[in-house]
Amino acid sequence: MDTPEEQPLIAQAAGEIPGDLVAVVVACIATILCVYVPILNESFLRIVFGVAMVLFIPGYALIAALFPARDDLDGIERVALSFGLSIAVVPLIGLGLNYTPWGIRLDPILASLTLFTLAMAAVAWYRRLLLPPAERFRVPAREMVAAAWAELYDPGASPLDRALSVILVISIVAAVATTVYVIVVPKEGEHFTEFYILGPGGKAADYPTDFPAGSIQTVIIGVGNHEYRNITYTIEALLLNQTFDTRTNTSTIHAVEPLDRFSLTVPHNETREVLWNFSVASTNYNRLEFLLFNETVPDDSVTGSDRINASYRDLHLWIRVRPRAS
Repeated sequence: MDTPEEQPLIAQAAGEIPGDLVAVVVACIATILCVYVPILNESFLRIVFGVAMVLFIPGYALIAALFPARDDLDGIERVALSFGLSIAVVPLIGLGLNYTPWGIRLDPILASLTLFTLAMAAVAWYRRLLLPPAERFRVPAREMVAAAWAELYDPGASPLDRALSVILVISIVAAVATTVYVIVVPKEGEHFTEFYILGPGGKAADYPTDFPAGSIQTVIIGVGNHEYRNITYTIEALLLNQTFDTRTNTSTIHAVEPLDRFSLTVPHNETREVLWNFSVASTNYNRLEFLLFNETVPDDSVTGSDRINASYRDLHLWIRVRPRAS
């Protein structure tokens, strides 16, 4: 009969499934579910698994792949290096995504972290199978639980030792519960809304500021909600004929023409971008004004500079509309 060392790797893999790597795979699946399943993505589980996926799990899988033997590192070193390598690997993955068409967004980041973690877990499993069973690293969960149970319920221990052990366990549970509470229920920071416009290429450049009358132009309008509640914003675009008097340091609006108005619902801590096309038929206008209203929109009797002042946020582009080519 073949010894475990002489069995094929496939047979060894079928007969021995490392619990820690299985937990890594389960954590990856749980993170994906907590991000995309409607009920779970609104619960505290999304924060718990999300934090673990960023700060610990990728680093643990990488450490498992680099050090498959039991004697390579002790438990404390593995845990510490798992945190350290996760903090190092995740930004590097984000930096790489920044130079791809997908960019640094939730979907590509989650997909990249998941693929990296699963790949490292597979490498760790394979490298462990190359070692003799006695030398493979495994998490001695049963032994740890048995030792803790024996420590708490040691018949030979004095009442004082038992009391101190119970107090220690309660302290650890309280510390973990406090940490989870701080993560799940973070303190509210400053309430604000991001409002920005980008050029048609998705960058803060190449804005349409000089174009023929009647031509179709494009900008990207972005709204980021950090108000700690879901908000339906109203966005207005106005054409202005405005002049500036350098002697009095004042501006005068001579004409206003509403160009567009639309609503945009943005959940808390999310950003929405809208591809917005427009055209200007007259050459009399020299300023394109964007107004953002949160939940209070003044009636149409409020116009001109009063309407701009009543907005929650405002942006503008100085434009030059050339006569249409004949």
